[in-house]
Amino acid sequence: MATIDLLFNKELRFHFLGICGTAMGAVASMLKELGYEVGGSDENVYPPLSTFLSQKGILVKEGYRAQNLPIDKSGTVIVIGNVIKRGNPELEAVLEKKYFFISLPEVLKFFFLQGKQNIVVSGTHGKTTTSSLLAWIFESASLNPSFFIGGLPKNFPSGCRYTQSEYWILEGDEYDTAYFDKRSKFLHYLPQTVIINNIEYDHADIFSSLDEIFLSFKRLIHLIPRNGHLVIPEDDSRIVEIAKSALAPVYTVGFGEKADFRITEVSYEPTGSWFHMLGEKFFMPIPGEYNVRNAAMCLAVATLYGIKLEDISRGLASFQGVKRRLEVIGEAGGIKILDDFGHHPTAIHKTILAIRQRYPGKRLWAVFEPRSNTTRRAVFQQELPRSLSVADGVIISEVSSKDSLAPSERLDPQKIVQELNKNGIPSFFCLDPQDILCKLLEVVKAGDIVVFFSNGSFYGIPLRLFETLKNKNGSF
Repeated sequence: MATIDLLFNKELRFHFLGICGTAMGAVASMLKELGYEVGGSDENVYPPLSTFLSQKGILVKEGYRAQNLPIDKSGTVIVIGNVIKRGNPELEAVLEKKYFFISLPEVLKFFFLQGKQNIVVSGTHGKTTTSSLLAWIFESASLNPSFFIGGLPKNFPSGCRYTQSEYWILEGDEYDTAYFDKRSKFLHYLPQTVIINNIEYDHADIFSSLDEIFLSFKRLIHLIPRNGHLVIPEDDSRIVEIAKSALAPVYTVGFGEKADFRITEVSYEPTGSWFHMLGEKFFMPIPGEYNVRNAAMCLAVATLYGIKLEDISRGLASFQGVKRRLEVIGEAGGIKILDDFGHHPTAIHKTILAIRQRYPGKRLWAVFEPRSNTTRRAVFQQELPRSLSVADGVIISEVSSKDSLAPSERLDPQKIVQELNKNGIPSFFCLDPQDILCKLLEVVKAGDIVVFFSNGSFYGIPLRLFETLKNKNGSF
């Protein structure tokens, strides 16, 4: 069956391997809404996603096994999740029995993105916030966009939505597509417009160098049609250089005088950030220079798509942010607890500075879990002490799944702690979640800010700390 005919064959059935991943579950539900038969399997079947899929009428089988697959191979599409590796019994059956299979990004490409105005938000940092804000600006302008975002925007009930609009806003991840396709996910998104926020080294398990990452972004640029747009930071010389290969118009955003969209007169206050652009003054209720840059990228793209400045201003001013991006868990005993997804040294550094702007004069404790595939490695052994040094105190956990890495390859948290202590910043290494909680209860006091950095759940410690302090102090 030709790929172009697939969308019009409502007899088609989809079976997702790894269906309980956030993105997989969201796309499975979109296909269900289009009228397709959808099912799947996963070894981690639990609420809230299992409940969400059940409510959508999607049958999920727990565990991976050959008998989970639809018996009839004709008209069946197997969607292989990014977490699925060779040796998975269900995947091995797919290969041996010659089922037709594709990746999740290919599902988006073949079934949703063709013929649409696809705006891809890319970069090492800020993708989730920028794509969420851009979607909200388009929503504020009554354009009803579809979107695919790798987080949970607080202005929407979920990070993924399919509408009949001509606009798609996608968070463009440079991570690989699937075990059988090592290209970056964003190369499947048929971009009409691309935002590149920034490019730094990350994903050490996929890319061996920063040059490899730049090559992937250059390939993305080469997919933009001549009637599209490329929006980049004006002060990053390497991005400016690769942008020269674009056939689409290139627009620069930043603080420099030569920027096409210039940011001026920035000011920060506890309630948010102000800045000027295009002769207008804008307010956004989230802090930090990096978020002003994110907002300016959105403003530039929205302007290129003809959205009125008053609609842009309304969208910026009513943006609620993204879950786990400087999210306030609560305050108890005079101690405010924040949770953040930051795991790259640059993101951690800029987030701490943003907290300083929002809560001036407060003592700030940063609690960091080395959990991402890059921060688990020694790649950032020198950078992490510098990024954490802007906190008043630091606690670092043990490296997640450390035994999967050779000691010579692994990050050494204790060396980071030693470096920070040498520079006068009280810092502690804790082996397990209970140690972290006990240490925090020992060192924090009323008036402090505690921010947790992890790209995982961090063992639920942020909420445990809040509940412990609330019960201890009897206050909220």
